[in-house]
Amino acid sequence: MQASRFLALLYFFSTFSGAAEWQNLLDKNLSQWDTYLSYKHTENYDGNIPLDAQGNAVSPIGLNTGNDVHQVFTVIEEDQQNVLRVSGEIYGAVTSKQSYRNYHLKLQFRWGDLKWQPRLHKLKDSGILYHGTGEHGQEYFRSWMLSQEFQIMEGHIGDYWSQATSAIDIRAYQPEYVMNAVADESQDYLKVGKGEALLGFVLRKENHEKPAGQWNSLELICFEGQSLHIVNGHVVMVLRNSRYLKDGVSTPLVEGKIQLQSEAAEIFYKDITIKKLSTLPTTYERLFID
Repeated sequence: MQASRFLALLYFFSTFSGAAEWQNLLDKNLSQWDTYLSYKHTENYDGNIPLDAQGNAVSPIGLNTGNDVHQVFTVIEEDQQNVLRVSGEIYGAVTSKQSYRNYHLKLQFRWGDLKWQPRLHKLKDSGILYHGTGEHGQEYFRSWMLSQEFQIMEGHIGDYWSQATSAIDIRAYQPEYVMNAVADESQDYLKVGKGEALLGFVLRKENHEKPAGQWNSLELICFEGQSLHIVNGHVVMVLRNSRYLKDGVSTPLVEGKIQLQSEAAEIFYKDITIKKLSTLPTTYERLFID
């Protein structure tokens, strides 16, 4: 009897301690996130600061302001769970208040129904930006930090985009002419991003997105400049040597904030959790061996 109780207690504490490694990042007050809103971009946006009717530069809405009016980022309850709704109407992001270095991030997302200019007639779009550093609004849309992007787009979950001056190496097929590079762990690494021949976009290995309206599970693993994009349990991209150009010098980019984009499409997030890593999970070590 005593042995049974001991085993039961051992199981309970081992289970509890394992679960405690994961930190929940989503509560009803978004207490672990800042919000940033830039502009309601139009179809003719050209990368410059938007102008008003008199030709004057328009200021971005800014950091932690305007949400009561615009309701771009709200937390709702579904099935007794906190769910982050991102309307997408104005470009911007929720940004983690904390910076992270070596970690395993998990979340679930599903698409909403709404789309806005300048993507009314394009695929729904969002993304996870990681290793975010510096000011908001450093890239083309003047909305996000310098970072690496785990793309969330219809049919393109897990693509890579460079943001601002970031670059990285990705296992991918060498593209021919104007064809996009396609990720595959069987291939050698291609250099992608600022300062490289491939300017900043690589397609995920395969499409593992679930039908519209269903929840998708995404995982991002980052360890000492290496990263993995995982979609519904499938590794779709292997990346390493994360870096950025600083005053023309290649500089490691191995830590920073996490951003969830608002990019002209309604999207919902839940079960956002993170766990610190002391080593790369052994399951994935082989993917980085040359």
